Amino acid sequence: MKHIYLLLLLSISTFSFAQLTPPANLQAYYSDVDFSATGTTLYDDLAVETIAKHSPMLSYSQRHNFLYDADENLSDNSEVVLMYTGEIRNDNEWLSGSNPNSTQTYNTEHVYPQSLIGSTARGDLHHLRVCDITVNGDRGNNPFADVSSPSGYQDLGTSWFPGDEWKGDVARMILYLNLRYNEPFTDVGSLSLFLEWNAEDPVSPFEDNRQSVISGAQGNRNPFIDNPYIATVIWGGPTAENRWENLSVNEFSKDTFKIYPNPVQGNLLTIENKQNTTYEIYNVLGKKVLKGNITPSDNKVNVSNLSKGVYILKLQSKNGTVTKKLIKE
Repeated sequence: MKHIYLLLLLSISTFSFAQLTPPANLQAYYSDVDFSATGTTLYDDLAVETIAKHSPMLSYSQRHNFLYDADENLSDNSEVVLMYTGEIRNDNEWLSGSNPNSTQTYNTEHVYPQSLIGSTARGDLHHLRVCDITVNGDRGNNPFADVSSPSGYQDLGTSWFPGDEWKGDVARMILYLNLRYNEPFTDVGSLSLFLEWNAEDPVSPFEDNRQSVISGAQGNRNPFIDNPYIATVIWGGPTAENRWENLSVNEFSKDTFKIYPNPVQGNLLTIENKQNTTYEIYNVLGKKVLKGNITPSDNKVNVSNLSKGVYILKLQSKNGTVTKKLIKE
């Protein structure tokens, strides 16, 4: 067995977990994983699957072929979104002697520092991110830590807070590095911290795009992006979002509500549903930008403060939760 998991894992059998069933588009990929298992059994199944599906093994230099598509601005594919700052840069500004463009403003951040990992993980796109050169240098090899007043990224001297918009991304990358390469949590923070961040900061459309590009490039997926709740089933801790939660035909589903217009061209979004519903809107980086409640008779949402772009709309009623992509034009 690969790890000693702390007392969190030792007590996992005392909890009851929702059944994990991958959606149709992922069932072939996860066909060899027994999702009725929990704890170390599920961990080992996923580790084997993640390692076996990792092909080809990219060299570090090959990252240039894929990283800028993985980190692209979903509103403009000629731009990238920088880690920690959320800044937008032209995708040809990467730092390299082989880059003919004279304006070079960002380089590659290893979210799990490359000085602490083996050569195989050095080129794994699942933990590589574009990052402002100065910010990347400031982070260095410092481990991650929480802060009492989270907002943007914070350099804490001997540790680093990635920012509220990025802490879930960081957590899922570190969980993946542990699963895939047996890299310890203690070098970069703690398991309890990453489980907390995984639950608090949901998967964004930006992460989903990275998953799609990276799995196409190197074959394997980060299971904690596909479903953050997998981490809860393995290690316990705070309950993360279950993106594979099955709802019966009588429960809240895409057939029981209407969202229009989508894309939104004005200031009002209409959400029709027969039940009282809570809504949350997240931007592409996973930051919650709007929340509120609707009723069958009061179903208009004012989105005038949203900038043009792609968002994710999360709806929750007493019968379940569903998410949908929302576009503001």
